[in-house]
Parts: sequence; C-alpha cells; structure tokens
Amino acid sequence: MATPHNEAEKGMIAKTVLMPGDPLRAKFIAETYLENPVCFNTVRNMLGYTGTYEGKKVSVMGGGMGMPSIGIYSYELFNFYDVDTIIRIGSAGGLQEDVNVMDIVIAQGACTDSNYAYQYELPGTFAPIGSFDVLEKAVKNARELGVEPKVGNVVSADIFYNQFTDCNKKWADMGALCVEMEAAALYMNAAKAHKKALAILTISDHLFKTGELSPEERQKNFRQMMEIALKTAE
Repeated sequence: MATPHNEAEKGMIAKTVLMPGDPLRAKFIAETYLENPVCFNTVRNMLGYTGTYEGKKVSVMGGGMGMPSIGIYSYELFNFYDVDTIIRIGSAGGLQEDVNVMDIVIAQGACTDSNYAYQYELPGTFAPIGSFDVLEKAVKNARELGVEPKVGNVVSADIFYNQFTDCNKKWADMGALCVEMEAAALYMNAAKAHKKALAILTISDHLFKTGELSPEERQKNFRQMMEIALKTAE
C-alpha cells in the first residue's frame, strides 16, 4: 500500500485529512487536538498523524510548499488511500484593503498562474473551486466559534519571488482576497478524483500593508483556522 512518498498502510488514514503546508504544524495539531494520535508517515519528514477529535477519526499531514508538492500528496491520498476530503489549512498574503493579518479566508475559488491543468487536455480553461458542502459547513462552524470568515476567490501562485512586480496588484484589481501557492492544484486533484476539497487560510502578511507573523507564530498561532477545520472534518 505504501507509495514513494507515504509509508502508511491501508486503514491508517482517515476519510478526512487536514493538510497544512508545514509538517511541524501537522505535528502540533496532532499533539494539541487529537486524542491518541499515531504517526503514519515520516518519509521526507512529511509527518502524518491519525487520531480522533470529538469522537471523529481525523488525519493531519503536511503537504509542503507549492502546487507540485501538494499535488503529489493529495493525489496519493485521494487515489491510493481512499481519502474522501482534504482540507488545506495554510497561510496566505492579503491583497484587499479589508483583509487583515490573522483574518480567516475560505477559498471559494482558486485562480492560478499555474499550468497544472494542462494534463487534463481540456478544450478550455478549468475553474478550480472548493466543495460547496464542505465550504458551507466551514462557514457555519467559523461563525459558531465567533469568527466571520471572508469567502471568495484566492490566487494560487507558482512563483513566490515573481519578477513581474505588479502581478499582485492585477489580481487584487480582479477582487482576489489573498495569494497562496497550493489550493488550485488541490481543487483540481479533487475534481479529477471526484472527491472533496477546501482551503481555509489565515492571513499571515499583507502585500500592500505592514504587519506579518513570524515563522513560529505561523506554526503555532493559527488555532482558529485549525479548530474550524477540525470541526468541519466529517
């Protein structure tokens, strides 16, 4: 059952997987929130754990940075491990004036500059979107926790240090709430596998305003996002 990137055996991974980019964040979530967490993967230090949360079996696993990385891990989870839902929980850079550091953004759709969809040989442009029933549940859970999330389009970028210095301004002009690097590939993998996916993001910095979180704060202080995702897990 093991793959080149995941040493888990059949039955070790839950039907819903929470997927932060940072494997140490996966470890933090498992040790902080899950009852009786068991580590199912250490390959390339991309840590994965399964435990229970409020009586539900839940897994959490790192997905790495960028669409090629999350593309590998989410593909294997959907297609080789019978995972039904992946909820990405990660950081993003704000683009809109009314988006601030530590805000929660739920990605209804994921614009992208990536060529990830070329593999499907579609006769047009694919629009990657989150699974509505998961999104609806996440919004409800956020509000019950006292959080009013921002819901809308995000940008999944292939390039962090982009030489086109006005690219973020152009995305902002189209109403994109924030920029990150993974959601579009996750949404495409879910669509192809006929599975479910959602990205819940915390704003860690802003492209046009001052203020940002440290790496340690990103690892440990995204509790609202983590709790929303855990309560949304099926």
